[in-house]
Amino acid sequence: MSRNISVEELVHTPIEEQPTEIVERKGIGHPDSVADGLAETVSRALSTMYKERFGRILHHNTDQVEVVGGQSAPKFGGGTFLEPAYVLLCGRATTSVNGERLPYRTVAVHAAHDYLQSACTNLNVDDDVIIDCKIGQGSVDLRGLYDTRKQLANDTSFGVSFAPYSETETLALKTEELINGPLKKDLKEVGQDIKVMAVRNRDKIRITIAAAMVDRYIPDKDHYRSVVAELKERVLDNAVKHTDRQVVVDINTGDNYDSGIFYLTVTGLSWENGDDGSVGRGNRNTGLITPYRPMSLEAVAGKNPVTHVGKLYNILAHETGHRIAKELEGSVREVWIRIVSQIGKPIDQPQTAAAQIILQSGAKLSKAKPDVESILDDALGNIDKLTDKIVAGKCRIF
Repeated sequence: MSRNISVEELVHTPIEEQPTEIVERKGIGHPDSVADGLAETVSRALSTMYKERFGRILHHNTDQVEVVGGQSAPKFGGGTFLEPAYVLLCGRATTSVNGERLPYRTVAVHAAHDYLQSACTNLNVDDDVIIDCKIGQGSVDLRGLYDTRKQLANDTSFGVSFAPYSETETLALKTEELINGPLKKDLKEVGQDIKVMAVRNRDKIRITIAAAMVDRYIPDKDHYRSVVAELKERVLDNAVKHTDRQVVVDINTGDNYDSGIFYLTVTGLSWENGDDGSVGRGNRNTGLITPYRPMSLEAVAGKNPVTHVGKLYNILAHETGHRIAKELEGSVREVWIRIVSQIGKPIDQPQTAAAQIILQSGAKLSKAKPDVESILDDALGNIDKLTDKIVAGKCRIF
């Protein structure tokens, strides 16, 4: 079986040797990330429901989610949520089988509600969010369902990724994961809506962080100032674990203490005051936005995890790229991967699975090429195993 694998040397300046680099990470509470999280959560919930009832995942795509901001009046010591935010769940799903209607709307809305409650811990989901489900209906006989066992591509599409992460990329990702992870135990004042922009100029990295603060935990501007200072110190302490370069951190640079301008929120989310979000407008499935690297514009979140190559190929490219970078560290400095399907063809047999590699100094393409081909071939041969990993939440989506 030919998988149309291509491996070639890439003559290109490695990212760490380029004079500048820009990396962005939108945190889990950013409106675009909220939309991604909702879309993927609904897809996973529907997949689980289908498997429990029919033993396999039926056709669906829930990658159309809109988050529309509400209105609030934050103030030191605790403000008020004035107008609820609005979530629109869209897409397509198998809604009935052999005349039996399925509870797809209930499953979708409950999944969305639970996700918001767990991801946005300062949000009163029942009072401050309207969840509207407009997932398209369809009726299908089991005999006429797409046969998932054939694993035929649903589209002519491609997936793209790169590996390994640069120091700047790692720093952007780990900074947000710190703030929205272990740091929450010590700094409950910091909300989930975090945006990290890392800009490297030669050996100096400037990290600009927008961090929505939760007003009820902050009695006055002096306390606000102390939280910002503590957050800055914790980010700098974390940075030395990932780079020896000089790191400068700026937080909430839009603030003006003299004019009484602070990034205060009631919920720790900017969507409470008009910011909106859409699926696919934020992080790629690398977890980052990387203008110095190859990227796909494909929205991964919410697409069905069985035959949607726009999802599977991006995840496969990401995971395989990092596997190549790790296993062939001595010969491969960077790898860029692009995989393209053809609609109706088996997903394990793409039109092209192309790997471009920047070799380590002194390494030979003739030695690295067979190993890269073997890793790509193995990944494509086991692409069906990605489905269960995705439904279990074990693959990075955004």
